Amino acid sequence: MMSDCELEDKVFSLFKNFMAGIAKFEELVPMGSTFLNGFQHALEFLRRPPINKTSQLVKNIIQSNETKRVKSYIEAGCINTDDGRHNITNLQSCQLGLHDHIRKGKCILNKLECLLEDVRGAMQDISLFQDDNLGERLNEQACINDKEEFALPCPRRNEVSDYAVLMVVIYSMVTQEYMMQERVVSALSLKLSSGELDSYSLMWSLRPYIDEEIMGHAWKLIRCNVRGS
Repeated sequence: MMSDCELEDKVFSLFKNFMAGIAKFEELVPMGSTFLNGFQHALEFLRRPPINKTSQLVKNIIQSNETKRVKSYIEAGCINTDDGRHNITNLQSCQLGLHDHIRKGKCILNKLECLLEDVRGAMQDISLFQDDNLGERLNEQACINDKEEFALPCPRRNEVSDYAVLMVVIYSMVTQEYMMQERVVSALSLKLSSGELDSYSLMWSLRPYIDEEIMGHAWKLIRCNVRGS
């Protein structure tokens, strides 16, 4: 049986490692957004509509500049051959980048889950946690998204159960975000409409499952305890 001090140190160490993993996941988000925007830009370029030759103004411009280069450009569907190849390559690289992003995100989630299991194990040594109701509290917190339902305590080092609950809540949020990203990447295809791509990019950037107040509170705990140690 660990002493209270040893248990506090262990749980807080697990919490710090957990938040370090969260930081790695956070670093992936803007990179994934860049890949998604790149995919959208390349796809929109490739399916850009040809010049509207029914316009009298356009007809006059073409007729007055009917060079071999202009004719070849129009015959090619108004896409420069080099630009077309470049965007096809960019489309493929962005899609590969997104799949790699999902793979990395899954690896981070697996590590976070292991840390969560470690902290659950450590909490078995706390008499409070031997109460079934407190064990249920951890499971219930994983489903809470309403800020008003989740109190944001400012725990001292010895209030280790608060760290465990916070880890469960954050893990739930990040898991939901990962699942959203995974669905977006799985849905990417050449048949997607511009509206669908816009919506995917917006959801990726908005991060609807992440509660910034809770995340900020977790990072505040790290800073406070590092200064206080």
